Amino acid sequence: MSPMQFVKSLRLHRAHMMLLSGQLASEASYRVGYSSPSQFSREFKRFFGVSLRDVQTQGAA
Repeated sequence: MSPMQFVKSLRLHRAHMMLLSGQLASEASYRVGYSSPSQFSREFKRFFGVSLRDVQTQGAA
């Protein structure tokens, strides 16, 4: 794993935990360093294999 991939992994895992605790995707993406919500959404889906909506629904349950 390259250093850049490692950093991306850390950012996405941190955002995932924020989403599970009820934080909005837009706020979580900004807090972990993404300036583009659409880029965050694409990378999240590619990394975890689930959409942001699925995770937010899971966190709300």
